[in-house]
Amino acid sequence: MSRRLSVDVAIIGGGLVGSSAALALRGMGFSVALLDKGFCGAQASGVNYGGVRRQGRPVEQLPLSQRAHAIWPRLKALIGIDGEFLRSGHLKLARGDADMAALEAYADAVAEQGLDLELIGHNGLRERFGWIGDDVVGASFCAGDGHANPRLVSIGFAAAARRAGVEVLENTAVDDVTRDGEGFALEAANNLSLRARFVINSAGAWAGPFAESFGEPVPLSRIYPSMIVTEPMDQVMSVNIGMEGGGIYARQVERGNVVVGGERALPLADADFSRPRGDGAIAIMNNAAALFPGLRHAQAIRFWSGTEGAMPDRNPVIGPSGTTPGLIHAFGFTGAGFQIAPGVGEVLAELVRDGETQTPIAAFSIGRFKQDSARTDAGSGAGQNQEPHNAGELRP
Repeated sequence: MSRRLSVDVAIIGGGLVGSSAALALRGMGFSVALLDKGFCGAQASGVNYGGVRRQGRPVEQLPLSQRAHAIWPRLKALIGIDGEFLRSGHLKLARGDADMAALEAYADAVAEQGLDLELIGHNGLRERFGWIGDDVVGASFCAGDGHANPRLVSIGFAAAARRAGVEVLENTAVDDVTRDGEGFALEAANNLSLRARFVINSAGAWAGPFAESFGEPVPLSRIYPSMIVTEPMDQVMSVNIGMEGGGIYARQVERGNVVVGGERALPLADADFSRPRGDGAIAIMNNAAALFPGLRHAQAIRFWSGTEGAMPDRNPVIGPSGTTPGLIHAFGFTGAGFQIAPGVGEVLAELVRDGETQTPIAAFSIGRFKQDSARTDAGSGAGQNQEPHNAGELRP
């Protein structure tokens, strides 16, 4: 039998961005439907590394990151669980002088953003973090950053949204969205027809076709991060670890397991899914053991991968559609959406309620890709059908 539903806001994608937006909108009194083609939080939001960090983000993301930073300590009150959030601090390591110079330049660039970064030399590292190998020349430390359990947090927001009265519709893929009069008409799986005044496109790696259907194609690609978790161990590391320039990232949870990432998985024939590489898993652990001697005899007990949407300039798309009133985009977080997602959810709710937000998001406009394409066309004399210009190579 067919089902018809009418709400103020329909959200496509039940990851952490979509579910946090749903919860915030319910708090404002809106009726909301949250639709996911699978299970809420089962894609990038639930399988990522779990770093809750501001350090290392592009400067334009920091106001949004700071907004989210204030939400994480309130998870228990907000969604009923703390998500194993731990403000451990985030230590970003430099393997050479060039990396250390980059950390110093970043600290200078964000000095007014409230991160309170502390630059630490080789001798200081040895004194304070003796479990790090000798090959590291220095680091930048952000004491207010930390980590959490993404599997708990992602489903925690969706569960809280359901308790708040959101219509959570899992295994309900959206087949079609059209602008219809003063709102939108959506057709979805299970013979669902839905009408909404607003639509939020937070479909992650699957958001591109929805944007393109409204005349806003974007250079959205997919990445497949791969992680490993070890057996529970005595304390090996006391902070969340990253590397300048990419590579290994690692954290140890309270029960002793160490989560390590830094390699990419292989997409399967169905590009929605991926498979961790055996040689990649070995490479991750060998690289981690070289940096952290305490991991040399660690037993890896599980490894996994996920599918994430990525933008070429490392910044997400967040904000109103440039072509369609009532449509709002939020996708393409390029492996760095976990920490900022709760802040993004609040911003999306404000855009629905007020049509604007006090948090700066202009840098994330979907229109930036149309502008890049226009500049490329003007410079080359190419026609209007040229592919959008990619602003840069995706960093690992």
